[in-house]
Amino acid sequence: MTVASKITLTRLLMVPVFVVLAVYYSHSVQEGLPQEWMRIAALLVFVTAAASDAVDGFIARHFNQRSAFGAMIDPIADKTLLLTGIITLSLIDWGSSGWRIPLWFTALVIVRDCVIIGGIGILWYCKVSVKIDPHWSGKVCTFSQMLALGWVMLRMMAISPIYACALAGVFTVWSGIAYVAQGWRLLQSADLHRPGSHH
Repeated sequence: MTVASKITLTRLLMVPVFVVLAVYYSHSVQEGLPQEWMRIAALLVFVTAAASDAVDGFIARHFNQRSAFGAMIDPIADKTLLLTGIITLSLIDWGSSGWRIPLWFTALVIVRDCVIIGGIGILWYCKVSVKIDPHWSGKVCTFSQMLALGWVMLRMMAISPIYACALAGVFTVWSGIAYVAQGWRLLQSADLHRPGSHH
């Protein structure tokens, strides 16, 4: 196993550590004795895990450590970290009552990802070569979702997290539509080039 893949697996292992720290911190808040070190530790674990994505990518590119396993596990680790963070912080309070990610935003993120996975499944079923190019809106979507998570974890108390989530929600929908449109074009293109097609 390459060093890059080991870093990716470490990122996956950090996810449950973050969840445990976040849940215990929330319990301490509800009991009226907030353990701030738990919040800071959870934040550091999440930031370290997120930053490791850039590290393993750099190592894989510059030290020729690309592998089929790495290509498969890297996006899984990324999505697991992001989704787990969003789901966890929508189920527990991260400060004063209601200081959490709204459930509608979590549902939106999950639906978008399910639609994309379902679309890829349809393309595979139709024997279409699946090569979804990363769309710029997808990168902005991921950044805005991370921003919403950071807003809650850093407790930017002056402004409600609902505004950061609303902004991320716009890009979540936008990128979902962009990927669906890309998949539809692939499907139509494959249909046009299929033997016996009379289009």
